[in-house]
Amino acid sequence: MKRRWVKVLVVLVVVVAGLFVAADRIAVHYAEKEAVALAEERYGYGAGSTDGFTEVSIHGFPFLTQAADLSLDHVTLTAGNFSVNTTAGAQGDHLTVRKLDLDLRDLTASSLSARSAGANLVTGRVTIGYEELSGVVSRLLGKGGALTVAPAAGGSSGQEAALRVTGTWDGRPLDTAASVAVAADEFQLRVPELGGATYTWRVPLPQNIDFTAARSNPDGLQLELTGHQVVLGR
Repeated sequence: MKRRWVKVLVVLVVVVAGLFVAADRIAVHYAEKEAVALAEERYGYGAGSTDGFTEVSIHGFPFLTQAADLSLDHVTLTAGNFSVNTTAGAQGDHLTVRKLDLDLRDLTASSLSARSAGANLVTGRVTIGYEELSGVVSRLLGKGGALTVAPAAGGSSGQEAALRVTGTWDGRPLDTAASVAVAADEFQLRVPELGGATYTWRVPLPQNIDFTAARSNPDGLQLELTGHQVVLGR
């Protein structure tokens, strides 16, 4: 009889644990969907493109315990194929961001229903494809033909990435240096030979996140991000 009760107790524990895990996963899925909706509403991620996307993953288990404490250890956000415009609003200035990755640590909120939160540390990157850069440069600077943007020899140095622009411009072959420099929450394209042309874009980011480095990698332009005491959703 005693052995039977032990078996019954074990079964009950397994069932309760299973229900708790199921409830925890349902809750975290709902929270992730709400976070995606808020990010798209507040920052415009996923906008301007039919294939735009936003994904949020809340890491750590159990989620319900973290939620009860109004504190999350680790959250990641990935968005892509959304459009940004120059700060000056130039014609044809729309540029598609291929991907935004944010890694958020030590998040806290004032209540379960709060639409804003704070993160102690955020790191990440913005990736922009050379095809997208070539398109926007052709629209903004092109004269008589498409222009191609590619990484330049020497790569990057700190907050500036070296690029090369080639093609046909104003009836003559073009092969000239260009660069992308970052500062605060903006990045600026510079093409000195074409009239000293500069264009600046601002990526919608949570408060207190800044660009820290630019790299012209073979697979795309990468802009590194870092933020401390970041305010989300406000």
